[in-house]
Amino acid sequence: MKKSEIKFTVTVDDGHLPVNIEWEAKEAGEKSESKSVMIALWDAKENNTMRIDLWTKEMSIDEMKKFYVQNILTLTDTYIRATNDEETAKEVKALFAEIGKKIGVLK
Repeated sequence: MKKSEIKFTVTVDDGHLPVNIEWEAKEAGEKSESKSVMIALWDAKENNTMRIDLWTKEMSIDEMKKFYVQNILTLTDTYIRATNDEETAKEVKALFAEIGKKIGVLK
């Protein structure tokens, strides 16, 4: 069986707030910096979602709004692939397209 690793390195200030987020996927040949990361994990034991949400001081509110809306929209693509429930995904996409327009991150 093959294993793959994705590594996140977070540099924090004296108040434990992220100032730099780096990630690396050696096998894919990818390495970069990021202003924000959202990781969702399914805990089978607890039957619950666990989340890690981090963002640096440099991330603007407008960038966070766009990041949020884009996350929800792309999660619906994952939802379709996993469930084939295109009707619900269509509703979610329509709702977040409107929200994205309302907060100024989508045209």
